[in-house]
Amino acid sequence: MRTPVEWLAEYVSLPVGTTAAEVADALLRVGFEVEDIHTVPETTGDLVVGQVLSIEELTEFKKPIRFVSVDVGPGHGPDGSDQPREIICGARNFTVGDKVVIALPGSVLPGGFAIASRSTYGHISDGMICSVRELGIGTEHDGILVIDADTEIGIDARDLIGSHDATIELAITADRGYALSIRGLAREAGAAFDVPFVDPAAVAVPGRDGAGWPVTIADPGCGRFVTVRVSGIDPTVPSPFWIRRRLQAAGIRSISLAVDVTNYVMIELGHPLHAFDSGRLTGDITVRRALAGEKLKTLDGSLRTLAAEDLLVTDESGPISMAGIMGGESTEISDSTTDVVIEAAYWDPVFISRAARRHKLPSEASRRFERGVDPAISAVAAEAAAQLLTRYAGGSVVGRSDVLGTLPVAPVIPLPGGESARLAGRPYERSAVVGRLEQVGCTIADPQADPLQVTPPSWRPDLTRPADLVEEVARLEDYATIPSVLPGAPAGTGLTGAQLRERGISDDLAAAGLTEVLAFPFVGIADFDALGLAADDVRRSTKVLVNPLDAERPAMRTTLLPGLLDAVTRNISRGARDLSFYEIGQVFLPRADAPRPIHVGVDRRPTQPELDLLDASLPLQPRHVAVVLAGAFERPGWWGGGRDGSWADAIEIARRIGLTAGVDLRVVPAEQAPWHPGRCASIRVADRIIGYAGELHPGVVERLGLPARSAVLEIDLDALPARATPVAPRISPFPPVHLDVALVVTKEALAQDVTDALVAGGGDLLESVRLFDVYSGDQVAGGSKSLAFALVVRAPDRTLTAADALAVRDAAVARAAASTGATLR
Repeated sequence: MRTPVEWLAEYVSLPVGTTAAEVADALLRVGFEVEDIHTVPETTGDLVVGQVLSIEELTEFKKPIRFVSVDVGPGHGPDGSDQPREIICGARNFTVGDKVVIALPGSVLPGGFAIASRSTYGHISDGMICSVRELGIGTEHDGILVIDADTEIGIDARDLIGSHDATIELAITADRGYALSIRGLAREAGAAFDVPFVDPAAVAVPGRDGAGWPVTIADPGCGRFVTVRVSGIDPTVPSPFWIRRRLQAAGIRSISLAVDVTNYVMIELGHPLHAFDSGRLTGDITVRRALAGEKLKTLDGSLRTLAAEDLLVTDESGPISMAGIMGGESTEISDSTTDVVIEAAYWDPVFISRAARRHKLPSEASRRFERGVDPAISAVAAEAAAQLLTRYAGGSVVGRSDVLGTLPVAPVIPLPGGESARLAGRPYERSAVVGRLEQVGCTIADPQADPLQVTPPSWRPDLTRPADLVEEVARLEDYATIPSVLPGAPAGTGLTGAQLRERGISDDLAAAGLTEVLAFPFVGIADFDALGLAADDVRRSTKVLVNPLDAERPAMRTTLLPGLLDAVTRNISRGARDLSFYEIGQVFLPRADAPRPIHVGVDRRPTQPELDLLDASLPLQPRHVAVVLAGAFERPGWWGGGRDGSWADAIEIARRIGLTAGVDLRVVPAEQAPWHPGRCASIRVADRIIGYAGELHPGVVERLGLPARSAVLEIDLDALPARATPVAPRISPFPPVHLDVALVVTKEALAQDVTDALVAGGGDLLESVRLFDVYSGDQVAGGSKSLAFALVVRAPDRTLTAADALAVRDAAVARAAASTGATLR
């Protein structure tokens, strides 16, 4: 909302000498966001009003040039005389007798454009006839600024063009539609400065005689329809310059007098109007919903197919206006219009908001109607427009009508005496509460009663409960007066065990050279298809958002892999080659038997059964960790060649996660999409699967454009058992015995099973077991493989003999042989 301070000052008694910056600060203090302050650029030297005396067309040049004689008033002629000045001008939008703005030689226009007498096109140009753009008061390209015919010649044009004025640009929130007007902002400025405010809508209007135009309201979306008919106007009369200047300062383009006065009243009072050419109306006006197949060509030239929910203004010919949004071409005001019907209606905000978005047709009118217009001033607004129209274009008002539908009823809100202090955090005197609410426009039945019975004004549909009234008091009394007191923080217990474990895992992965990412947390069917998930895969069962951020990814993720892989492909598309990413985040797994969530109001705390039911309706939300290794995992350098990541690296990272979490993880071969069926392992705690690791399926790699043999892992962190209280390890002071054992097993045997058997057979003296080689060449029987293990044997209380160490080794091998069929190689 662009608000000229001069216009604002007509209705609020600003203190003498108040600057635009001070007005902006005051509006900011009472809750309005100030975006900018616009001022007219300075012009130095003589800038006067002149009148065109004659125009000579110079046709010998490539473009049309005019040699103009202008009366610039006493003492402003050449050498201080009263004689006219002669000026070269290329614009063609003015005629003999027009009043224009003249920059005399020696003046400097905005942008440092100095004016001087100079020879051009074979004549002396003694000054400059100015356009809106050259004066710095607009950006129009329509030519010279032509001002009102009754303007005195020779006066300083600065006051005329508003060089002393400034415009404050405000961002108005959706709940304060009343502030999209000079009326609303002047009221706020009056409250901010605590000075008198004069309501421009507080005027008497003539009675309704029913002769405006016959109107029938056939839909509850229209609460009031006021018409004023004006006949006999002169369609050639231009809008007075003061109206054009104010509209331009407010960001509205001047079109014609009939349209300009409706826009002027809309900006001043906040009530949009529409003008119909009564000669083009056919029969009575009816407000109704659109019929199937109806179309309307709106004023922007677009032929629009209407929906059944659209609210229309119609006559016997069909739709003539999209209610509250934009009029139709069939009844548009033209250059020959002499009879006008001015409409001032109240429309339900919901209808207007939905229609404007449905047709992608926002307008100044819809912007106000969808935020709530004051229905009490419809007649005032229509009458104001009619009076301006007849004042400048002649004619007369020949009829007025006012048809009522169902208007909103203002609630009576009880406000207990201590409510303001309870909600705002500081006490307020009763007189301050009453005074501020009256400044807002509220009516209070008895200022001494408790609770106060407060009726909001018709222009404030946002005031519906006591908290809204307290907010008005608090902002007008200044939020800065509310003390900032931090509540006492209870003694903290620190991070939970799960939080500490998660941070430890994240730190360890980062230390291993991986980069943490926060991927887009929503997925779509295409993501699951790219991963090659089967139609019945449980991960395809998702919760779909009602209002998704991305229409192609409307569901909450059930796995971290789509977002993580998307981050990899995006980086590859931007030239990255070797990537190692990880993410720790929630996934959302719908429950098969989840109850429907219940609606719980905000007037009380939910009961425990209600909370339990709400919790049960939510999907499970475990935290997962996922890793992607694409390209080189170890980069080449002077130390040697590099190495691409593989399934072994993904599994080793899984082991690192288990080590950091203090949990022994088992690795067992598995098949699970989207992993390669021969290079995938399940990650287990005992026999419970908590995740998978390995290389991606070649089809997935190809579909996503990833490097060959890219590896991924995903583990459910919440499935890890709680870590036991750490105990410092006992370090034996006695020397270890290092032994190597090579066991031959079938190719189907799992190294993890052999390792478990060695540990179980070795007993307490077997300190550690590590697989360091796997061989399946010619030196072992077909269908077999050799697993080589490094054993560390040590006693806590003595030095072991060779016999002791060999006994431990033999017991471990015997157990492995019994459990897995292993034979010593």
